[in-house]
Amino acid sequence: MPRKEQPNVLPLEGEIDLHVSPGIAESLRAMTEKKPKQVVVDLSRVIYVDSSGLAVLIEGMQNVEEYGGKFALAGLQETVRSIFELARLDQVFQIFPTVDAALAAA
Repeated sequence: MPRKEQPNVLPLEGEIDLHVSPGIAESLRAMTEKKPKQVVVDLSRVIYVDSSGLAVLIEGMQNVEEYGGKFALAGLQETVRSIFELARLDQVFQIFPTVDAALAAA
C-alpha cells in the first residue's frame, strides 16, 4: 500500500550530493515557510550523503528550530548512518528508525 503524501515529510532517495542539494534546500525552505510543528526527512532510500547534503540538512534543522518546530531524520541505512556518526551529527539530529516513529515522537 503506497504511503499517503504527508506535507511535513520529505522523502529523499539515491545520493544526496552537490548536484541535488540545492533542490533539497529549496524543498525544505518551501516546507518550513508553512512552519509545520514537525519536519521529517525520510532517508530510507538514500545511499550516500556528502558534505553539501549534510549542510542542507543542518540548515533545514536550524530553520525549523528557529520557529520552535521539531526536525527529525528517519530511516537511515547503515552506510548513511555511519556518515552521520563520523561527522558526529548523530548527536545533533533527532534520528528515528522510521517516519512513523518520528511522527509519533512529536
